[in-house]
Amino acid sequence: MLLIPSTQTQQQAKLAYVALVGIGIALLAALTEWGASEVAFSGTISHDNFAVFSKILFLFAVGSIIAVSIQYLEENQLLKAEYFSLLLFATVGMCLMASSVNLILTFLALEVLSIATYILAGFQLKQMKSTEAALKYFILGAFSTAFLLYGIAFIYGATGSIQYFEIAATVDQMQTYPLSLLLGVGLLVVGFGFKVALAPFHVWAPDVYEGSPVPITAHLAVASKAAALIALVRFLYQVIPDLGPEWQQILWFSSILTMLIGNIAALTQTNIKRMLAYSSIAHAGYLLVGVVALNDLGSQGVLFYLLAYAFMNLGAFTVVQLIGRQGEQYVNIQDYVGIGFRYPFLTVSLSIFLLSLAGIPLTAGFTGKLFLFAAAIQSEMYWLVVFAVIASAIGVYYYLRILVYMFMHESETDSGGIHLPMIARVIIVIMVLGTLYLGVFPGSFLHFASEAVNF
Repeated sequence: MLLIPSTQTQQQAKLAYVALVGIGIALLAALTEWGASEVAFSGTISHDNFAVFSKILFLFAVGSIIAVSIQYLEENQLLKAEYFSLLLFATVGMCLMASSVNLILTFLALEVLSIATYILAGFQLKQMKSTEAALKYFILGAFSTAFLLYGIAFIYGATGSIQYFEIAATVDQMQTYPLSLLLGVGLLVVGFGFKVALAPFHVWAPDVYEGSPVPITAHLAVASKAAALIALVRFLYQVIPDLGPEWQQILWFSSILTMLIGNIAALTQTNIKRMLAYSSIAHAGYLLVGVVALNDLGSQGVLFYLLAYAFMNLGAFTVVQLIGRQGEQYVNIQDYVGIGFRYPFLTVSLSIFLLSLAGIPLTAGFTGKLFLFAAAIQSEMYWLVVFAVIASAIGVYYYLRILVYMFMHESETDSGGIHLPMIARVIIVIMVLGTLYLGVFPGSFLHFASEAVNF
């Protein structure tokens, strides 16, 4: 196997730190823009708190992914400048999706994100699974793009505009809604549903998550999913709230299907990346509960849960990456047997993340679900909450199963030591503190979320 010269490796690592500095500067700039409210670039971009909140979330997630990627890329001889450039391109696409108030710009931003992610999913060229993941993601992504474009065409035909504000004004004046408008909204939901991995458009997720490099799996599960959901929320809440009864029915069934399929399928998984993939599908269903509620608490709950989900999921994938080691040798659930007391820092941290994903009290996952379910109750969607609670109860089993393997069984083999760099320790500590803080003191972040949803 061809080894990268150490001088070249050092140069590529420096590029990673340059990218981190750029992300940090952009994050500070976004923080200073809180409270702004203006429309720019001929009415195509809205610079409001919703966009700023979303950008902060994306930049934080991508910065964390870049930080933990450095060791992974070095171990697997994948440390190349293209990796960081593609992640930055994807970040630009995500930020534009959050700010866009123009259907064509939304589509272009989604394509910038998607094309970069297709390449990143297949970044391990010598791994057949990685190539397969990229190909599956690309082919199915092309279908979702077609649905999205047809949806935009139908909406333009029905309203005569691609600007969000103009579409909203036209729809508000309609006495009856034409079939072309309803078809357009339905196709748009399908296009975004693929990116969010909503059932029945989720079939790509397990294979792509398993085959992609672990940091890119984290990117797909957190940042890419959040960008698509945020773009969908902006369109549904800002442009067509009057069509709420129509799209609520579609998303109501999709939410139930997504939660049940994700949790039930995760029960039988033996690969922890596939298990977390199905877990990600289930959590998309929980987020959809807040979207379907169509009230202020629901939109606030969605933003809060996206932040909580970023903390617990990025932390979980960081630990999985470190335990997996070079070549992702140890990603089967059986590899976690008996490691609880050999690597207490990693396993205790992973336990906190898994408990939060399961929705155990005093964690961010519990508080986030509480807000989402309360929003649905406020909208009198009691059966949706019943299904959500049942799905959450199913999910507890496969999360706790990992804890049982780690702490209540003895390992029969010694898989060797784990190299734990300082930057990975820092990231894990930040994620643990964020997961616990949002679970115990959610008020300040919920306040920011409430300010963000005032479109």
